[in-house]
Amino acid sequence: MAGALVTMAAFCSISANAAQPLTIGYSDWPGWVAWQVAIDKGWFKDAGVDVKFQWFDYSASMDAFAAGKIDGVFMTNGDALVTGAGGGRSKMILITDYSNGNDMIIAKPGIKTLTDLKGKKVSVEVGLVEHLLLRNGMKKAGMKADDIEIVGAKTNEMPQMLASNDISAIGAWEPIAGQARKAVPGAKAIYTSADEPGLIYDVLAVNPASVKDRRDDWQKVVKMWNKVVAYIENPETQADAVKIMAARSGVSPAEYLPLLKGTKLLTLEEGKKVYVKAEGYRSIYGSTEIANTFNWYNKAYGLSQNVPSYIDPSFTNAN
Repeated sequence: MAGALVTMAAFCSISANAAQPLTIGYSDWPGWVAWQVAIDKGWFKDAGVDVKFQWFDYSASMDAFAAGKIDGVFMTNGDALVTGAGGGRSKMILITDYSNGNDMIIAKPGIKTLTDLKGKKVSVEVGLVEHLLLRNGMKKAGMKADDIEIVGAKTNEMPQMLASNDISAIGAWEPIAGQARKAVPGAKAIYTSADEPGLIYDVLAVNPASVKDRRDDWQKVVKMWNKVVAYIENPETQADAVKIMAARSGVSPAEYLPLLKGTKLLTLEEGKKVYVKAEGYRSIYGSTEIANTFNWYNKAYGLSQNVPSYIDPSFTNAN
């Protein structure tokens, strides 16, 4: 009798867990807003998986994940290490895209190159992706870390930062980058992620316990990605997709359409190639190792992270 009760209790616990929707945090980046298509079209219900998407500012989404308030979150591969080092461990089970120009360093009029920023103040969200982009560009330009003064701020605050008197440039991604350019007429991007493809991969990062307990459900989510990409890239359905994405971001479809060019959406087949272990930016392993070195050097965390432990290609490879 006691054994039967234990078995029944365990079964009820599993059933209760399975009955809860998967909770995913997403924010204003084209590769993540893309999921709004599946949400609005009811595709998750059709696929037999209960998913609840929660909208956040980017850094707030990582905070919610680290606090255990959501099961998964969309973030960059490098930022997954920062979150993990702080206790919010994750598994990158899907690569949605890589940034192909939508992440950028924007400077005020009169500043044409990164070297023009010597002796000036630049605002970025310290330790996160635009900081990495800035340092990458400075290194390629032969600049030293102390050639500029970093002023930290949240990414959603960058339009106001660029408009302030003492800031010469900021780091932001679209559509916030576009808002910053509007705030300062004549401001232009002087370095973008298109200058280093693969520096910034965008991923679905999931709590390891949820990966283990809800594997079948997460597999359905990953499988859905190809359908989302196809709907966005098909000329016959792209206008509808852009309308949906633009509404979620609070801009017009005409304003949103150009943002797709700066985001290289990756099908699952393309993602399989990125999941191959290799050095350099063409592999998520190599790219994330570079981000790990950057994060550790800039004291985003104290101990270098075990990069392979964060990466799980099995969901993508199963499709």
